[in-house]
Amino acid sequence: MSLSAPFIRRPVATTLLTFGLVAAGTIAFFKLPVSPLPDVDIPTISVQATLPGASPADVATTVASPLERHLGQIADVNEMTSASALGSARVNLQFGIHRDINGAARDVEAAINASRADLPTALRSNPGYRKFNPASAPILIYTLTSDTLVPAELYDAASTVLAQKLSQVEGVGEVSVSGGSLPAVRVELAPQALYKFGIGLEDVRAALASANAHSPKGGIDVEGQRFQIYSNDQAIRAADYKSLVVAYRNGAAVRLADVGEVLDSVENLRNLGLANGKRAVMMIVYRQPGANIIGMVNRVKAVMPQLRASVSPAIDVNLAVDRSITIRTSLWDVEITLIIAVVLVILVVFAFLRSARATLVPVVAVSVSVVATFAVMYLLGYSLNLFSLMALTVATGFVVDDAIVVLENISRHLDAGTPPLQAAVQGSREVGFTVLSMSISLIAVFVPILLMGGLVGRLFREFAMTITVAIVISLVVSLTTTPMMCAVLLRSERDRPHGRIYRASERLFDALLGGYRRTLNIALRHPRSVMLVLAAVLGLNFYLYGAVPKGFVPQQDTGLLVGSIQADQSISFQLMQQKLTQFVNIVKDDPSVDTAVGFTGGGLGPGAGSTNSGTVFASLKPLRDRKLSAEQVIGQLRNELAAVSGATLFLQAVGDLGTGGRSGNAQYQYTLQGSTSEELNEWTPKIVAALQPIPTLTDVSSDQQNKGLQAGVVIDRDTASRLGITVSQIDNTLYDAFGQRQVSTIYVARNQYHVIMEVAPEYWQNPETLKDVYVSTLGGPASGSQTTNAVAGTVVSPTQAASVNSVAASAARNLATNSIGATGKGVSSTGTAVSTSQETMIPLSSVARFGQGETALVVNHQGLLVANTISFNLPPGVSLSGAVATIEATMRQVGVPATIHGSFQGAAKIFQESLASEPYLVLAALATIYISLGMLYESFVHPLTILSTLPSAGVGAVLALMLFHTQFDIIGMIGVILLIGIVKKNAIMMIDFAVDAERVRGLPAADAIYEACLLRFRPIMMTTMASLLGAVPLIVGLGEGSEFRQPLGITIIGGLVLSQILTLYTTPVVYLYLDRFRHWSRLMWRGN
Repeated sequence: MSLSAPFIRRPVATTLLTFGLVAAGTIAFFKLPVSPLPDVDIPTISVQATLPGASPADVATTVASPLERHLGQIADVNEMTSASALGSARVNLQFGIHRDINGAARDVEAAINASRADLPTALRSNPGYRKFNPASAPILIYTLTSDTLVPAELYDAASTVLAQKLSQVEGVGEVSVSGGSLPAVRVELAPQALYKFGIGLEDVRAALASANAHSPKGGIDVEGQRFQIYSNDQAIRAADYKSLVVAYRNGAAVRLADVGEVLDSVENLRNLGLANGKRAVMMIVYRQPGANIIGMVNRVKAVMPQLRASVSPAIDVNLAVDRSITIRTSLWDVEITLIIAVVLVILVVFAFLRSARATLVPVVAVSVSVVATFAVMYLLGYSLNLFSLMALTVATGFVVDDAIVVLENISRHLDAGTPPLQAAVQGSREVGFTVLSMSISLIAVFVPILLMGGLVGRLFREFAMTITVAIVISLVVSLTTTPMMCAVLLRSERDRPHGRIYRASERLFDALLGGYRRTLNIALRHPRSVMLVLAAVLGLNFYLYGAVPKGFVPQQDTGLLVGSIQADQSISFQLMQQKLTQFVNIVKDDPSVDTAVGFTGGGLGPGAGSTNSGTVFASLKPLRDRKLSAEQVIGQLRNELAAVSGATLFLQAVGDLGTGGRSGNAQYQYTLQGSTSEELNEWTPKIVAALQPIPTLTDVSSDQQNKGLQAGVVIDRDTASRLGITVSQIDNTLYDAFGQRQVSTIYVARNQYHVIMEVAPEYWQNPETLKDVYVSTLGGPASGSQTTNAVAGTVVSPTQAASVNSVAASAARNLATNSIGATGKGVSSTGTAVSTSQETMIPLSSVARFGQGETALVVNHQGLLVANTISFNLPPGVSLSGAVATIEATMRQVGVPATIHGSFQGAAKIFQESLASEPYLVLAALATIYISLGMLYESFVHPLTILSTLPSAGVGAVLALMLFHTQFDIIGMIGVILLIGIVKKNAIMMIDFAVDAERVRGLPAADAIYEACLLRFRPIMMTTMASLLGAVPLIVGLGEGSEFRQPLGITIIGGLVLSQILTLYTTPVVYLYLDRFRHWSRLMWRGN
């Protein structure tokens, strides 16, 4: 009994079931989340610790290393990197892709708690951590500007109000605020005044700590009423601190205003943000893993009017970057591509069938298969993205094959005079096994992809599963709805009169068939020549695979550029502001750029937090409004940016697929690791110098920053001991003077602010001012309570800054007003508030000598070892495989010692891994096809005939890529896997009919395969043309996201064209050779 018979005889039930599938898919389509790529969530956790004023070297040894020792013991950590900058450390942990991020977070928290005993006591709070995804790019960037408010107020509004509320919006994963610092009360002390009064810096710190003693005070009950006790024990504004008594000398009070200035200012003076050249604060919004980007952006934009109303009307909140625009455009282009592919497939079917009724059958089959797939995608938690929609676009070319095979065979019976119902039953029964074989073998192609691990496996699993679902639905539809519609709609065309177009096309098809018959006879008469051609094609596969340029993924043009600034390591912050301003102005003036924002002093990118680094974001105009691609815009800007001396801006296009825990100045990274920093720092510049002249590499740089200026304080321990001064007292004094030290906390209604203490700006502008620092022999009441294992701050040399005295002095004073207000809670101090005894003040120069040297601005570790990362980009037309080979050859030529180890990271690392696994992926696909076909045909031989069609497809695919100057990347690899499934369908249609003719009708093998080739020529041409035209829109599309679509289309079309020409002749010849081998092996088996 035919499987299709019940559905043919019950057309109403079949129609309703079909409508049910379409309805479910339509509803699911509008519920599916939208994202640029499938969710590739790399479980990554970043641990941050802050030790204000500490040098990078001290942060690395006292903070980063203890953290790394404990964090490195967590299971399933694939990569651990750290970066220690001035006053801060960041450790990134990247886990196995299948690791539960919440479980990993619990392990990280436990490791942080365990490391607390090894961390310095000066670390005021435990290190914090956050979960993030390095594969996630910024979605929105808002800028806050004002003509009247100072940046401190902008930053406070952004971090305290707006960022908090935005983080609560559904789909928002993180909101990062950059370009400023929180308001603070800054105490700028004059060392000479302190010396005059005999007051140590530690005395002042103790007094400031005691100024905020806001602690519980209880209440009073009186005759049924209760009074809560309140006191003005918390100083809120700078004015509240000026009259603070820090000491008594000769019975007179010495107030804070007598020894320095107190200002309403900011926590960190060394921060700057710019938006199109104007002072600004940035809010950078990232999405949650799996969130619908379009829905998230819509919700954020919906709440922004309300949020704008919650801050000062003097603040202008503007949207500078909106990635959803390009994502919407890209997905719209893919959806249009999908529709065009469906239309082209329909036109192919109509051209061959020349009947509107007949064409309607595969139209329904394709439409139902595509639309119903959305329902399964929704159930599987997938999204509408480039890969899933590309999968459906490609699927249109071969989901129609099943319907065509069924339709063509039923039409053949109708033309033979069989009644429609009987023709539908009989025709569908004859090709049922063929359709099942084609579908199962095609699904088998994707099994290796579904089982792939790692990032590439996660990336393409959704692609493979979407196609698999479409194939399964197509199989069901072709065996149910298609034969039912054939029985209802089709009638015999044999005796009906036809027009001139029909007769002309029929003569054309007959001519094609006649030509094929003649050339097939020639091929069958010269089988050895055909086999030689097949052998040559097989060998050509190996040669071309080695010759074709290879890469990881195509470079995307998302309309967003990000750049990291790397300035001279000795640059002052004031000069760094000028460099940032120059870079932002150059970028924003480019005609292809819509908006440019930048910031320095902390945040993102390599060396974040170091004084010579910064970050720039540039939003490009829509692709339709600019003539240049993102890479061309970068190339155009490169010469203009190079004119800025003393700093370099490394621009790169932001892609939707990010990898690796360490960011770099360019797209690709090569990390050097060594046992000692001295040896590593010696060889890194040599390697960079050897790579920079190579024309196949651009933007070569390293994150090694060991040339910063250092003001050295060499303590004479004997003299210090004789004078009763400890090293701890000296460290604390230096930290108090130069470390922007947080000495007290102010609690207000909606946030916490700090009191920052250091010497006045004119004293941290020159290393010579160290001689003006005095150390108290008593050290203050707090001196023995805390050990500071850090170089205590930063001084700025006048030679490194432009008008430093005026600029730095005004930098603090221009931030005159902050938003601290209302009452709050205080923090108690263990020190004595007021010094009452005259202290002996010893000049620092009496117990130490001063000198200048070099120091690291950033200390990087990877896997507990010191590491330097070399970053590089590729010029247009250069493949990643060529760059990798060049770097490896250069390492050998330079003669790097064995103690230094180099390895590729990020995209380059994954490229190497995927390159090594590609042959195994193809072999696995071939093995699964062979197994599935062998089980279906109950034969060891026939699957080999079908697999013999594949070498020509591989040659055609690679030749097409080389012809279009396109590298062979993982998109091309997926195209080859698809070809394996598509091309072998032609052979299946031949072999299935030949085997049936041999087994049922008893025909000889030669007659059976000859008849099968001629009989199946028309459906083979139909299915091949459908697959070809279904892939054409992938190539011709030039809109957003076309970088991913084009390599897939080129691969499919190139492989199909060549394989179609060759397999029509190689398949029957191989079939006959293997048939003889099968008979020979049987005779040998029986003889034995």
